[in-house]
Amino acid sequence: MFGAGGGTSAYREIEETDLIVLWGSNARETHPIFFHHLLKGKQAGARMFAIDPRRTSSVAWADVWMGLEVGSDVALANAIGREIIAAGLCNTAFIERATSGFEEYKAAVEPYTLEHGEKLTGVKADAIRDLAHSYARADRAQVCWTLGITEHHNAVDNVFAIINLSLLTGHIGRFGSGLVPLRGQNNVQGGGDMGALPNKFVGGQDVEDPELRAMFEREYGRPLLEKRGWHLSEMFDAMEKGDLRAVYVLGENPMQSEADAKRTRRLLEGLDHLVVQDIFLTKTAEVADVVLPAAASWCESEGTVTSSERRVQRVRKALDPPGQARDDIEILAALARRLGTDWGAPTAAAVWEEVRRLSPWHGGMSYARLEALNGLQWPCPTDDHPGSPTLHTRLWDDPVTGPRAPFEVVHHAPPVDELTEDFPLRLTTGRRLDSYNTGVQTGGYTSPLRHGERIELSPEDAERLQMVPGEVVRIVSRRGSVEAPVKIDPGLRPGLTFMTLHFPDDVETNILTIDAVDPRSGTAEFKAAAVRVEKISVAPAAEPVGASTAERTR
Repeated sequence: MFGAGGGTSAYREIEETDLIVLWGSNARETHPIFFHHLLKGKQAGARMFAIDPRRTSSVAWADVWMGLEVGSDVALANAIGREIIAAGLCNTAFIERATSGFEEYKAAVEPYTLEHGEKLTGVKADAIRDLAHSYARADRAQVCWTLGITEHHNAVDNVFAIINLSLLTGHIGRFGSGLVPLRGQNNVQGGGDMGALPNKFVGGQDVEDPELRAMFEREYGRPLLEKRGWHLSEMFDAMEKGDLRAVYVLGENPMQSEADAKRTRRLLEGLDHLVVQDIFLTKTAEVADVVLPAAASWCESEGTVTSSERRVQRVRKALDPPGQARDDIEILAALARRLGTDWGAPTAAAVWEEVRRLSPWHGGMSYARLEALNGLQWPCPTDDHPGSPTLHTRLWDDPVTGPRAPFEVVHHAPPVDELTEDFPLRLTTGRRLDSYNTGVQTGGYTSPLRHGERIELSPEDAERLQMVPGEVVRIVSRRGSVEAPVKIDPGLRPGLTFMTLHFPDDVETNILTIDAVDPRSGTAEFKAAAVRVEKISVAPAAEPVGASTAERTR
């Protein structure tokens, strides 16, 4: 909607805002560094709403918890928007000057009354009204979200629904007011910025734009494809059809990270040729035809990383990679030679200069400036540009500079995996503080917080199912089943269960998840599987040692 795939605000802004909306994010455990910035905002007096199906450890710092039904985010956002309009709290001057499509949006959200919003989301009408009025009246407000918004079959609609609220109130393009999608892994932002997306060149430039493509063709001295490539979910669909027969995986473990793990395993094992480049022998690497051992980029390579606030920072080599491991750039250059193109021996500095030539976001970011200024935030187009802590300030120009920001009409669409008598419980997945994704990087280290995988049940569901803590049970979805011990979590409402993906060697949670995919982002619906939980034993095992972070902060 704004033409740039990055958060609008610097971390410092949440320290000086008046209202924080933490939506679909347990940032206390999954983004702990950012959460320290958030807590500074709380300590300075900011009011905080936490929107999450679970009463997570982050909720301990919230003034209001809004425990919505999984997958009802669009309905909640539309109800908030409708209430802002009905109460006459819109920023009319901003809407008229800087946006388009308001009348269509207004008509679309009209049915989402507070009462209808409560029916769809499970959030009380009074709480929806409170958030709507508080957000609209705040001088400065920040909305932060993570995978609780984006790991759904309608992920893009969820994001659009939140952006609509910022346009409705003018909470965009000003210091302290913005939209903050938190990146879940180091340099996720940088990977996208560097063109590791099927529809973008470096610097967020459209691969299907003929003028932009011509610039890259001149740089590389050869024609480029006119159409975007496949995103990850489309790649698996292409494997299914036989259109994709060879895959090169760099620093990823799709064998254990993708939804519907049985299908993923079948497709990866059925390829003609699989290459994995990684610092670990992952489960994906174990079935590869070729494994290329890579350097650990954070300490064995030169280069840059980009954080969620769009800050580009230098990475410096401290160690030589062990054994036969080689720097990623060295591996790729060697492969290019085998394929008939000699890149010579490119260094990280030389690659970065290419980025600066081609990307308008990064043109002013020399290594010297990055080191002297502790990083710079894109866009930073020239050597005398200070960087851009806050994006889209142009929307406050009068008249507005550049295109207007459009409202997008979106409507509620429930999760694809329906709850039925056979599958009456909603399973949502996420991360915990002590572990990381599929456990490749954290599983080899001990932690007093770590307890292995469990199926977390509400006290009401545990009583109804006659299950006790530590009892091993079977969790069944339409795609398969796994076994795991029970953990009773008072932060869960009846009908909601929770698991992580951290221990797939012991409990392969992604056997249960559904690969219903958002058509625009390619993201699978990891947050909304339908399951049942069955008893398989009588005598309970001992309760695992150590309480979770959420328990200790209640």
